[in-house]
Amino acid sequence: MGIETGGWLTWAEVDLDAIAANVRAMKRWVGDPVEVIAVVKADAYGHGAAPVARAALQAGAARLAVHRLAEGVALRQAGIEAPILILAPLLPEEAPAVLRWQLTPTVSLPEAAEALDGIARAAGQVVPVHLEVDTGMGRAGLRPEEAVPLARALQGMVGLRLEGLYTHFATADEPDPSFVRAQLRRFEEVLAALTAAGIRIPLRHVCNSAAAMRFPEAHFEAVRPGLALYGMRPSLAWEPPFPLRPALSWKSRILRVWTLRPGESVGYGRTFVAPREMRAALVAVGYGDGYLRSLSNRGAVLIRRRRAPVLGRVSMDQIVVDVTGIPGVTVGEEVVLIGAQGGAVITAEEVAAWAGTINYEITTRISARVPRLYRAQGEVREMALPAEGMGAPAGF
Repeated sequence: MGIETGGWLTWAEVDLDAIAANVRAMKRWVGDPVEVIAVVKADAYGHGAAPVARAALQAGAARLAVHRLAEGVALRQAGIEAPILILAPLLPEEAPAVLRWQLTPTVSLPEAAEALDGIARAAGQVVPVHLEVDTGMGRAGLRPEEAVPLARALQGMVGLRLEGLYTHFATADEPDPSFVRAQLRRFEEVLAALTAAGIRIPLRHVCNSAAAMRFPEAHFEAVRPGLALYGMRPSLAWEPPFPLRPALSWKSRILRVWTLRPGESVGYGRTFVAPREMRAALVAVGYGDGYLRSLSNRGAVLIRRRRAPVLGRVSMDQIVVDVTGIPGVTVGEEVVLIGAQGGAVITAEEVAAWAGTINYEITTRISARVPRLYRAQGEVREMALPAEGMGAPAGF
């Protein structure tokens, strides 16, 4: 497409080949009989839901999962036809949109099931639904003793078809497997109770990325990887059993280069004061773009394949970095916030450690004003531009 980034101050690049490679690696790990449900909630963890969803499906994912109804609708509006599971519990008022957009809801409220059933019967349709059981996560889902009664009620609703049952693990990324196994036992007890009641569930799924990697006995008919699809590690406490390819790079540009004299300060609050003469560079990224303020005086970026520490506080639109040891730095040069530059790399996991958070938050915080480029086979295949007035370059 010949798209250049010269007019952009800050942007992200998403490698769709890496997304595809991670899906294929997960498919190989879980085996052919097990479906991969690609989790693309929160705009595909900040990577861009529609392009990532298409790449994941082409690489072998059978279904998609999002958290909210609006996310599923957006994927349908983008032309995606694969089954889309909504993980948030269905509210009665959402039933018409579920039917209209042919989405698969999670049902926890009898009144929501009844609303959906009535609309589906009136339209002469049958909607697949899933139940979530809370086996220890302590968030959404039915208590184990509530699953059989609701499943029985669903069987009596001709507009609904009970397709799936799932739970979510609270500690799958942690080294100690004991609570995961306790949750799995509770899930299997619910399955046994359903079987005793004559209720068969064709699609059982309990594994996120970490659980899919560590607990093959819990693969059932499908797994729900999210983080691994983007090439990010579920945990630093153990090694993934197969290689992951990070899909996202985040880049910016230098706006100014100058000399800091001894005693001169940088940014709000004067939290950095130069102890000696230093060279500084102003970079066009800040917390308004999602570069966390907690990276103040702690983060680093890559310039000319070398690390440049953040000086002072992160502002809304800018940071200042130390380029004293990097000769020849000029205005307009590329700065890598996450990703590789030559042989040097800064990972989302490393940025998360500096910020005192997790890699999930780092990528999901990249704001909507940051344009995304989507590359496959070395070419730009798609781009997502911010809304007008949010920093898109002229001519795009």
